[in-house]
Amino acid sequence: MKTAAVIVAAGRGERAGQSVEGPKQYRRIGNQAVLMRTLATFLQCEALSKIVIVIHPDDKALYQAACPIADPRILVVTGGPTRQESTQLGLLALAEDKPDYVMIHDGVRPFVTLDLLGRIISHLQPTSGVLPALAVSDTLKQADTGGMVQKTVPRAGLYAAQTPQAFPYAPIFEAHSKALKAGLTDFTDDAAIAEWHGLAVTIIEGSADNTKLTWAKDIEMANQRLNNAQSFFPDVRTGNGYDVHAFEEGDFVTLCGVEIPFDKKLSGHSDADVGFHALTDALLATRGAGDIGTHFPPSDPQWKGAASHIFLEFAVKLVREAGGRITNTDVTLICEEPKIGPHRPAMTASLAKILNISADRISVKATTNEKLGFLGRGEGIAAIVTATVVYPGEVPASEEIV
Repeated sequence: MKTAAVIVAAGRGERAGQSVEGPKQYRRIGNQAVLMRTLATFLQCEALSKIVIVIHPDDKALYQAACPIADPRILVVTGGPTRQESTQLGLLALAEDKPDYVMIHDGVRPFVTLDLLGRIISHLQPTSGVLPALAVSDTLKQADTGGMVQKTVPRAGLYAAQTPQAFPYAPIFEAHSKALKAGLTDFTDDAAIAEWHGLAVTIIEGSADNTKLTWAKDIEMANQRLNNAQSFFPDVRTGNGYDVHAFEEGDFVTLCGVEIPFDKKLSGHSDADVGFHALTDALLATRGAGDIGTHFPPSDPQWKGAASHIFLEFAVKLVREAGGRITNTDVTLICEEPKIGPHRPAMTASLAKILNISADRISVKATTNEKLGFLGRGEGIAAIVTATVVYPGEVPASEEIV
């Protein structure tokens, strides 16, 4: 199935007012021309074999400046005095290598999405067109020429049409050609021409974001929307933790919550789990909440021999209470022995349970100290940990920090 697109962008946009940037399709929103934003989405659609862009004869330089894209699928043609005639010329440009289907889109609908294009293509049929639309939710009134309300129009079954509207190519090209030959130029969209020609059209759900930029206010709001989105600074915080404990006589070590048989144990006030201790410090760092000794001082006898998961669970609780989401952690254990590799899956499972994140967000690694220093001499084990947490809101501007 070969599908093409015609993007109509030959209008003058008089209702949007005058601008030094030119017609509304060339005005910048979010530091990019409206037409370029529209075209970018269609270029992402791999199902399209050809994209015809219909521009005004006077706008060749504007188009080249706004859409500096070299893609073999793009074909630029000039349009006529009306949208209907411009569309027909766009369809004519596809006549030599006829596609099976064609989408027809307004160049000034820059918020069309790849998802909508995909849903339209999935509904294409050889005998009918596809119209994305939204059910009318406002109460509709009919008024006389003086602006006086005459009656309320029932909104049941009424829809607001959007683009792209898609059709089997041959029937819609024939419909456009016949309409122009008949001198009919007052159709408001391509679905209306299809209806006049007797081509069935199926409505699918459109997108509330897929708005058409008609007035100057529309362009201003679109620009503000994109600039706000681009200037958002999510509150992502990274914390580091380091811990080290020496060996003493014993028969196992505890690392990341896992007991590993060994001829020594780690010396410490608690169970001396360097992995959990370093991770606790890393998480506390994302809250600016001191370190493990701040909350669990070794001078306090109640923590003597305590399981280190208590400390880690406390840090996780502080993060959660602030609305934080732990996105990942990276744990590096430094020792000559014991071997860490065989116990990595158990350590990952232990961390996943306490942090309540998936295993693919947890990294447990081990390295030696290449026989250098106290770690290289096998006198103890160290851990270096990094943790990343995303908190609600965004990073405030510097002048807002107190």
